[in-house]
Amino acid sequence: MKLLPFAVALITGFFPTNASAQVHLGVDVLVKTNFRSIHGKKVGLITNHTGRVSDGRSTIDLLHETDQCELIALFCPEHGIRGIEDTNVDSSHDEKTGLPIYSLYGKTRKPTLEMLEGFEVLVFDIQDIGTRFYTYIGTMALAMEAAKEAKIEFMVLDRPNPIGGVRVEGAVPPKKQCGGLTSIYPIPTRHGMTVGELAQLFNDEYEIGCNLNVVPMKGWKRSMYFDKTGLTWIPT
Repeated sequence: MKLLPFAVALITGFFPTNASAQVHLGVDVLVKTNFRSIHGKKVGLITNHTGRVSDGRSTIDLLHETDQCELIALFCPEHGIRGIEDTNVDSSHDEKTGLPIYSLYGKTRKPTLEMLEGFEVLVFDIQDIGTRFYTYIGTMALAMEAAKEAKIEFMVLDRPNPIGGVRVEGAVPPKKQCGGLTSIYPIPTRHGMTVGELAQLFNDEYEIGCNLNVVPMKGWKRSMYFDKTGLTWIPT
């Protein structure tokens, strides 16, 4: 069976660079503005191994090393901070930074008020695949609820929808079947939105009502598949 070039790239993680259509991620924009939107704030970061700027540097390292904010804890989704766990994930500490890592795929799926004590902003930076049943967008929604309860800001560093933002396809589950991480809200299987757009939808349409700030990308077009962005796909 022959696979389309995009499908091969999605599986293998290899995308040739398209220098004529370079997309700048939300985290790239944050860095280019010298972390202005989180200046002086105490930050929690929800991320994994896909949280990287376009040149490959880790979002964890960037926020930990800058003097523009104070990164005080990490939060990991399904598969853990390095994307290698296959079962429930335990909370731990990051070997490189020494920061605590709170698991959002273990005893709790949602940050607790105790975990968020002392934070001013909770930042989300994880690569998406463009489908409803990807658990990371469910984790984002629950973290948004927690941010509202803790009365802190929730920030999404936007990233492309790798299968484009034009087509919307697939079943929409009944509301009574939603609530779990694979169907947090009744949206189509192929939703056609970026993670930042999903956060805005969840916040407004489904009335989470948190203090949401989306750092937008630059250069992304809805017609783009990932192989046209000039970015490197990180296998998940």
